[in-house]
This record gives sequence, C-alpha cells and structure tokens, in this order.
Amino acid sequence: MRTIATSDPRSAQGDYLFSNSGREAPTRFAALSELFDDATVLHLKKCGVERGWRCLEIGAGGGSIANWLSRRVGPSGHVLATDIDLRLLQSLKRPNVEVRCHDICADALPRGTFDLAHARLVLLHLPKREEALINMISALKPGGWLVVEEYDSVSMPPDPAVSPGEILLKTQIAMLRFLEDSGVDRRYGRRLFGRLCAHGLTSVGAEARVFMCQGTSAGVSMLWANFRQLREAMIDGGYITQQQFDEDLARLEDQHFFMPSSILWSAWGRR
Repeated sequence: MRTIATSDPRSAQGDYLFSNSGREAPTRFAALSELFDDATVLHLKKCGVERGWRCLEIGAGGGSIANWLSRRVGPSGHVLATDIDLRLLQSLKRPNVEVRCHDICADALPRGTFDLAHARLVLLHLPKREEALINMISALKPGGWLVVEEYDSVSMPPDPAVSPGEILLKTQIAMLRFLEDSGVDRRYGRRLFGRLCAHGLTSVGAEARVFMCQGTSAGVSMLWANFRQLREAMIDGGYITQQQFDEDLARLEDQHFFMPSSILWSAWGRR
C-alpha cells in the first residue's frame, strides 16, 4: 500500500457531518459493509471488473470495497482509494492499492485513466456534488464505468398507517432536518439516473435497495451510530431535546422495534 496526502484533512473534514474521526465511525462503516457490500459487489461485477483493471474508489471509508477491488483486479491491476481522512484505511496494506488523502471537489485526479470509478454515500453530502461527479467521469477512460450509490431518504418514510408497528423516531426526523439544513441533498439517490444521462454516459441503469431496520440488525447499529455522532449538534441546534433523544435511543434496544431504511439507489453508466 502506498499512501499519499493531497488535501489537508482538517479543512475538508470541517464540512463533513459524519467525520471519520468520530468514535462511532467504525460502527457505522461495519454496518454499511454488512448492509450494502453484497449489492455493491454485484453491480461492480456486472460492469465486468477483472484482472488488470485500474479502479478509483472515492470516499473509501472503512476500505471494504477497495479491498474487494484489490483482490479482483489482481497484481496486474491498481486501486486508488481516496478519502479526506485516512485513519480507517491504515489496515488496507496491499501492493496494488494506493491510499490518497483527497477532496473530490477540490483536488485533481488523473484524467482518462480508470476503467472504473465508484462512490457510495459520498456525493449527497457535498455542496459541490455536481463538480465531484464531473471529476469522477473525467477520470474514466473512454468506455470506463461509473457506479454511484446514494440515499433517497424522502420517498419512503416509516408510516404506521401503512404498516402497523413501524416507528418514526423523533430523532430520525431531527437528524434528517439537520442534514437537509446542512446542505445534504436527501433526494440525490433518486436523481442519479437523470444526472448520469445528462452527462452523456451510455448504458445507464439504476436500481434501489431498502430493508427493515429491526432488533439487533446492522440497520439499527447504523441508526445508533448516526444518532450518537450527531447528538450534540442536534440538541444544541434545537432539533430535539435530550429527553427525546434518550427515549429514542432506548427504543432502538427494543427487540420489537422496526422501521424501513432510507432507499439506497445504485446507478451506473459508461463513458
């Protein structure tokens, strides 16, 4: 593994609400990996990822997908794994992986270089998400594949009237309001198909995944990590009271708790 610093992570992290430096970050990344890696890998396989490919993983987070790509492309391939904070990528020690501290909105990428570029749950957080998308497309070789996966947390909220027993937590409402007020595009996953078409990609497709957060599942672990990491910001900002937060955290420990997740849209296209 080769590590290169480009951005100053202190300035980049300031705009990212779910900082990798948070003590909840390992729990969140483990849950995301359990929930979504199988589907992500399926989409990457459909793009034909094979030995010798050069791959770009933006916002590599805990490194699970970069690790899979490394094994898939083999010694003759190469994986560039980027993030604004590399602390959770230190265990990614493979000779065909380069880990780079990098801000996709501000830092240059090699142009026309990669057979595949992938990002999951990155662009919706960025104020310059369109520039980031263009940068990823520009980094692809002609014929290279782009796979982007983002949430739509608007289209299907928990609704006890539809499914008795579903719980819409006050902390979930508060978190989504806080994220939106902070510039997160909560519909971005649903917009992906149109954005890839607008940029002239071919063979564009998209599909979505949703699951029930229940009991001791990874979905509940992810909710717990997200709530805990934004706790002070939500309470200090008046989005929720300490009592409401504590009550909802206790509800997550109830074995009968369940609610549908946000929708994860996966979209792909070819340059």
